Amino acid sequence: MKKTFLALCSLLLLQTASQAQEQHVILISIDGLRPEFYKDPSWNMVNLRQAMAEGAYSNGVDGVFPTVTYPSHTTMITGVKPGKHGINSNTPAEPLGITGKWNWMYDSIKVPTVFGLAKAKGLTTASVFWPVSVGSPATWNVPEYWYLSAEKGKPRIMAKALREHASPKGLFEELEQNATGKLDEKDFDDDYLNIDENLARMSSYIIQQYKPNLLAVHLVMVDHFEHEQGREGDKVRAAIAGVDHAVKTIREAVQKAGIAGKTTFIVTGDHGFVDIHSVFAPNTLLMQAGLYDPQKPQDWKAYFHTSGGGAMLLLRNKNDKATKEKVLQLLKSLPATQQRGFIIKTREELDAIGADPNAAFGLTGQQGFTFTPAATGNFIRPGKGGTHGFFPDFKEIQTGFVAFGKGIRKGAVIPQMGLVDIAPLISKLLQLELPEGDGILYEGLLTK
Repeated sequence: MKKTFLALCSLLLLQTASQAQEQHVILISIDGLRPEFYKDPSWNMVNLRQAMAEGAYSNGVDGVFPTVTYPSHTTMITGVKPGKHGINSNTPAEPLGITGKWNWMYDSIKVPTVFGLAKAKGLTTASVFWPVSVGSPATWNVPEYWYLSAEKGKPRIMAKALREHASPKGLFEELEQNATGKLDEKDFDDDYLNIDENLARMSSYIIQQYKPNLLAVHLVMVDHFEHEQGREGDKVRAAIAGVDHAVKTIREAVQKAGIAGKTTFIVTGDHGFVDIHSVFAPNTLLMQAGLYDPQKPQDWKAYFHTSGGGAMLLLRNKNDKATKEKVLQLLKSLPATQQRGFIIKTREELDAIGADPNAAFGLTGQQGFTFTPAATGNFIRPGKGGTHGFFPDFKEIQTGFVAFGKGIRKGAVIPQMGLVDIAPLISKLLQLELPEGDGILYEGLLTK
């Protein structure tokens, strides 16, 4: 009897593993995706709207604080908030002088990811321009990464960096030969839309050639032009049309690969956008008070690490309550008209939303106000274009979610969900053993 039971268990495990091997998930992140892009036909996302009609969507997705790209994307693949996964901003805090580095390295993530869990299960994965992915365990990996130019103000060096850090070795050249043609630095100039087109072609080749169980791709140009023009503009609309075509390209690759009936698509984003008219420079207050001096950075006591519409106060000595209170008084002593442009978020509020555990407190701009790390010049200065980074408690900063394909229930609508809910869905589809985190699985999205 015992042998029969063990044999049955082994058979069930083999069947489960076989089922997972036959499942494919395509995670497409559209940086700066707003729900109206697919809900309002005037934005002309024809292909995504057609796919949405076959599946499910959300009216709005709450992000993390700050609502910026790298913490958000890490939340998507872990199911936990920045305070747990460790990627608290796009860039490391650098009170001793900003170098231009970003949080590129996968080993900075402190918790399991769907990539690592899939690898442990024997599944294949691909990561295309995904944030925080240098050194990722993905089977095929083209990380989002660039070299810093030796000359200040010169463009970043991306084609060379990707060629040297894609894995396995030679993958980038394989993609050039079979998907994109030869790429050089001008092909990663973000004044042009072909970045998303090339990322879609890379993804499509990997899908057709290797059929990974999980592929995640980060498409970036909508965000770029929303920064330039704000929530509305001709370049924004052109970028939306371009990324919509990229979604169609990737979807067709799945069909060409013969795995459409085994594939689930998740199209989401990292944050919404807010139009900007004014910029605060809170480090100027610290400089005037003798708490920070960019000319003597070794002597700092306090520093605001800014992320667009959000900022975190960091103390050299985390237990320096006197300096914390002094900074609070500096903010509360500002003219009432200036104080109305931002909100102080206490440590308790940061804990509740899972934000940077190193911050004494945070700031979030009211709509229209953002932050700069500058420590010289005026405290408030004019701004333009758009940004994100704000505390995620209002509609305009929400991102979107559309899912379709295998296992997704047609017509399901989630009124409001969170980025933390993406990883549990991927885990369910691929039968991964994702540890319990901050997200939940919406069973109503799934077919019975």
